Amino acid sequence: MKRFLLLTAVVLAMLASSCSKYKYETVAGDPLKTRIYTLPNGLKVYMSVMKEQPRIQTAIAVKVGGKNDPAETTGLAHYFEHLMFKGTQQFGTADYAAEKPMLDQIESLFEVYRKTSDEAERAAIYHRIDSISYEASKIAIPNEYDKLMAAIGANGTNAFTSQDMTVYVEDIPSNQIDNWAKIQADRFLNPVIRGFHTELETIYEEKNMSLTQDSRKLWETMDAALFPNHPYGTQTVLGTQESLKNPSITNVKNYHKTYYVPNNMAVCVSGDFNPDEMIATIDKYFGGMQPNPELPKLEFEPEKPITTPVVKEVFGLEAARVMMGWRLPAAVDQSNDVADIVGSILYNEQAGLIDLDLNQQQKVLSAYAYASSQPDYGTFIMAGSPKTGQSLDEVRDLLLAEVAKVRAGEFDEGLIKASINNYKMQLMNEFDKYDQRAMFYVYSFIYGKEWADDIKQLDRMEKITKQDVVEWANKFLGPESYAIVYKREGKDPNEQKIAAPKITPIATNRDAQSAFLAEIQGSEVKPIEPVFVDYKKDMAQFEARKGIEVLYKKNESNDIFTLTYVFDTGTENDPALNLAFDYLGYLGTDSLTAEQIASKMYDIACSFSMRAGANQCSISITGLSENMDEAMEIVGGLLTGARPDEAILANLKTDMMKSRADAKLNQSRCFRALQQYMLYGGDFIRRTTLTNPALETTTSEALLAKIQDLLGKQHEVLYYGPQSEKEVTEALAAHHKTPAELQPLEKKHVQLLPTDESRVLMAQYDAKQLYYMQFSNLGKQFDVTADPEITLYNEYFGGGMNSIVFQEMREARGLAYSAAARIMQPGYADRNYGYMAFIATQNDKMQTAIEAFDEIINNMPESEAAFNIAKDGLISRLRTDRTVKDQVLWSYIDQRDMGLTEDRNKQIFEKVQSMTLADVKAAQEKWVKDRKYVYGILGDIQDLNLNYLKTLGPIQTVSQEEIFGY
Repeated sequence: MKRFLLLTAVVLAMLASSCSKYKYETVAGDPLKTRIYTLPNGLKVYMSVMKEQPRIQTAIAVKVGGKNDPAETTGLAHYFEHLMFKGTQQFGTADYAAEKPMLDQIESLFEVYRKTSDEAERAAIYHRIDSISYEASKIAIPNEYDKLMAAIGANGTNAFTSQDMTVYVEDIPSNQIDNWAKIQADRFLNPVIRGFHTELETIYEEKNMSLTQDSRKLWETMDAALFPNHPYGTQTVLGTQESLKNPSITNVKNYHKTYYVPNNMAVCVSGDFNPDEMIATIDKYFGGMQPNPELPKLEFEPEKPITTPVVKEVFGLEAARVMMGWRLPAAVDQSNDVADIVGSILYNEQAGLIDLDLNQQQKVLSAYAYASSQPDYGTFIMAGSPKTGQSLDEVRDLLLAEVAKVRAGEFDEGLIKASINNYKMQLMNEFDKYDQRAMFYVYSFIYGKEWADDIKQLDRMEKITKQDVVEWANKFLGPESYAIVYKREGKDPNEQKIAAPKITPIATNRDAQSAFLAEIQGSEVKPIEPVFVDYKKDMAQFEARKGIEVLYKKNESNDIFTLTYVFDTGTENDPALNLAFDYLGYLGTDSLTAEQIASKMYDIACSFSMRAGANQCSISITGLSENMDEAMEIVGGLLTGARPDEAILANLKTDMMKSRADAKLNQSRCFRALQQYMLYGGDFIRRTTLTNPALETTTSEALLAKIQDLLGKQHEVLYYGPQSEKEVTEALAAHHKTPAELQPLEKKHVQLLPTDESRVLMAQYDAKQLYYMQFSNLGKQFDVTADPEITLYNEYFGGGMNSIVFQEMREARGLAYSAAARIMQPGYADRNYGYMAFIATQNDKMQTAIEAFDEIINNMPESEAAFNIAKDGLISRLRTDRTVKDQVLWSYIDQRDMGLTEDRNKQIFEKVQSMTLADVKAAQEKWVKDRKYVYGILGDIQDLNLNYLKTLGPIQTVSQEEIFGY
């Protein structure tokens, strides 16, 4: 990950607020105006105020991760992260005193279980665990943490674990600080390990998913090669299959006691709040946490220098590729400033050595490089994918040649300055988002850095010379000091699905509610009045010239602009549009080569992109506003004056054929293709996809003519930036090169396939875990008056961790890591509503999963308590969510596509407040109950119960050519 930089010279200062007893650090010139507090117990608190929206991004970071797992129970940090959502003595239970003896018994049995080798004895012990767990579940209240977060209107409830950290995130309304802090302090101080064996089932599913993710295998093998003595390389975040089969609640508790202490934690907040009130609240709830004066220091044998390449290989079903890595110093080492520069010199997606020498010249299918920091060691990564007929060793040699150029100083020194200018722009963008600010603080804390040093990074980088870069590259990127991992196509000989024990679904207790939740619900907070978009006030519309309408929103925050040309046509009208856009990116003009265009755009901290969807395509330019005219001129010159090159086109066709073949090896890509086939049918796939024979016969003349034809059509311009309407109009007149008369475009929208009869679509993919979706066309076109009932139904039934779907499919039955279901809103006024349910689960759980979905979809569980939580959470979010910045422009287009002129959320907010559970039940019966479905399954067909599937409807097996269209 690239570390962040700041824009001004700074000096560390200690300040004491005159109106507060709390001392805090600031850094002069910090554009975030960061305050850093350290409570007496060692807890760090980072703050940045940003009042654009009445919300706050919170992140509680714990400086512990996979590297700290006991060797006998690897994966512990990760599964403890899951368990932190299970509640405390105060919530998540109806009677902790009655529950505790059973939880203690479960803990003791797991200790016996993990030390027992006889399979029959293990099965008997697990049966006892399952039986006691079921009895305990009658007292527990699953997902009550998520209910608490829904009750206070939180968004984005989540957490993540890496090798170095575990981080818990919530986006909360600004009037819920006290409730948020009260809940978080309780769960960090007093977590209770309940629902353990069903949550392990979820973790098994996550592990099973990882077994088909070749990128994870690649990274884990690279870490093992670079760090044979450090936990980065000796153990993984998800843990071994053996560890997951033999967990220890006792180890989990000891882990929490050791590491979840204030002197090992940071609370990072950014958004709309008063800092003095915020720190007082955090101190009120977290100040009583006791530090651990004997916090363990990670001990490891320092890695020996690599003197000859370390070679590894992994196998998997996805396309072959190669990755190389060099070991770097820890994140606090300031030599990493140069590492970031070297990463950009080699690869910046525009004008780096790899960009121009390899990707632009089509010498590889794709390649990239970057520097990654971590607290104990860093890594410099280079990776590439081969063209047709190209070996991985040939890709390796091409990448090594680019590194050799850096060591030899064979690069333009201007790349250093250009890289810094692009960092500046990147920071302006990221500092303009309150959630990003909070994450900056997380990484600064986890990496063990001083905020003042982070602030000074840009200053340090501006002093880096070409000689510094060359010396650094020769020191750290030696020709023999790397590890290399070959990712080869083929069945992984080490892949073993975790066969989880049989479990009894636990009780959901939807109507149960702890006194703690009731207290949170009953707490009085000052209400925040909603603010809905007023398109007449919040944006402007004007005609730049006949046929070109401008949607305008001024950027009041920074000097970055985004200019987008939007055309109401796409691949349904012309399946070759994306190929035309791709081809254009490789071409130059009579005055500039493709390499010069890329370099010039990078030098002025601007970039452009082109994309085509089924019914809409766009060309976007973004960057520093002072350089907008120059960027428009460069892009406009390419659009109107691209010089054809048949050799480039021939190479592009070959590469596209290889990319298409690679896509068929990827599980997620295959499932997306199957979804498109299910929703829109084979005819749509054929209409919007350029077939391989058509691709082969396409000419340069035809592709460039498509660009010229597009520019001759009427279109809209979306502008978000600091310039005035007059300045934008003048820029378009001077630099947006289009014909004098523009032809109209007729909007055309693809329709969902009817589902008059149920049927099964199957596509083969050789994996232990299947991807499943069921879909129904609900047969009704958009009706804005249905928004409140549909929105509330989706919130209650499938909206998040508090929803019926999550509780039933993951929490109670342990069927999946991820599952979802919802009424699908149409994207255009003339399209129908649909219904979708999804799950990724083991092949042998397929029937159970489908039957469970059928039960809860058609006979929706009803819970007044769960409904009230869903309704209150929805209303709270509608009160505090804001449509800001360029979101206003895209929101306007979305509303217009539905035939509307006002923000849809306004009537949802007004009507939901008086709605009841009976309204949700009525919506379920009206829209959902007893529908016909297309059941789509991507999996290993020979491993599935076909006899059961035949009971759902006739089975059709579809080929990859049918679902991809080539």
